[in-house]
Amino acid sequence: MDLLNDPVFSKNTIEFVTVANEYCKFIENSDELTLSDFVDRAHRLLPLLYLKGTLLPVIEESNEEYNEKSVTETEYNTIRENLSSKFGSFDIFEEIYDRLRQQNDEPVQLSLAENFTDIYQDTKDFIMQYRIGINDVMANGIWECRQAFEQYWGQKIVNVMRVLHHLKYVIIDLDDTPTIQQDIDQEIKTKKSDSENWFSRMQKEYGDEG
Repeated sequence: MDLLNDPVFSKNTIEFVTVANEYCKFIENSDELTLSDFVDRAHRLLPLLYLKGTLLPVIEESNEEYNEKSVTETEYNTIRENLSSKFGSFDIFEEIYDRLRQQNDEPVQLSLAENFTDIYQDTKDFIMQYRIGINDVMANGIWECRQAFEQYWGQKIVNVMRVLHHLKYVIIDLDDTPTIQQDIDQEIKTKKSDSENWFSRMQKEYGDEG
């Protein structure tokens, strides 16, 4: 086998594998990052992932026999919910370009968490196929990933980058903005405090009567 001319082991493929793997690890360990750190790293990583996606080699054929997915629905939902909690009020944004907008006057609402998770799903599926080490499976993974890049997750990177730019350079104290979970925790704390105050008042009233 001539590895130098094999697209599976080309320089562009190896570089994409490296960046895609870095992105997947970044998403999987996102709980360890503050929102500010997450935005900062994503702001640098996503353009590189997009660039390497454009350089994936063109594979002419695919084999549906190898089209296995590694990211389960449970894993997808867990990642999406964790990211949604991290983004808080910043999670939902409006799509600027929509080919159906002429037929739909309402702005299209998108989710940062969902976009990040969709990108993760396609790149993780590719990484797991590539790790199998069988040439036909790896080639099929490249074909699938390039198709998905052109039709789906490449556009999602573009969508997300517009929001990341705003969060990085416009929002001054990103980590001071409450997340959804912080809002929930505060609401629980407030209700608990109200209940304790009510119980104390009742005790005092009944105690005074005694």
